[in-house]
Amino acid sequence: MIAKLKQFFANPHTQLSDEERAEHLKLAAASLLLEVVMADETMSEQEAKLLPSLLTTTLNLASDDVHGLVHDAKTSQQNSISLYEFTQAVNDNFDIDQKQQLILAMWRLAYADGHLCQYEDQIIRRTAELLYLRHSELIQMRNIAMEQQANPS
Repeated sequence: MIAKLKQFFANPHTQLSDEERAEHLKLAAASLLLEVVMADETMSEQEAKLLPSLLTTTLNLASDDVHGLVHDAKTSQQNSISLYEFTQAVNDNFDIDQKQQLILAMWRLAYADGHLCQYEDQIIRRTAELLYLRHSELIQMRNIAMEQQANPS
């Protein structure tokens, strides 16, 4: 799967089946979430607990699929050279609401350990920019994440 994705990024005009395109999109979104988690080079216990539930809700995944996706996303994220590799797939397939939900999930991960690292902030801001979200949308998603962190349901 990783080899096909590298081929796709090298030649974006490569024809993928609908199933391959869906897998590519899930992997790209999961990799963006992992970028936030690994921004401070450690995965906290809170982030490790939150990541699977965010993947199931943000990407509409079955909980059985999450472990494999996280493993593949770690490999993809480690081999990536830029956020653009991942945001390109998201831009091509997500509508504005889905992009906002992805950014919200990124903010929730960033605040999961109770501390926002400057690198987490930079990654989320850069991702929002690459997803063509307005600054006001970025701030709105951050405020929602902060409120959810302060008042968990």
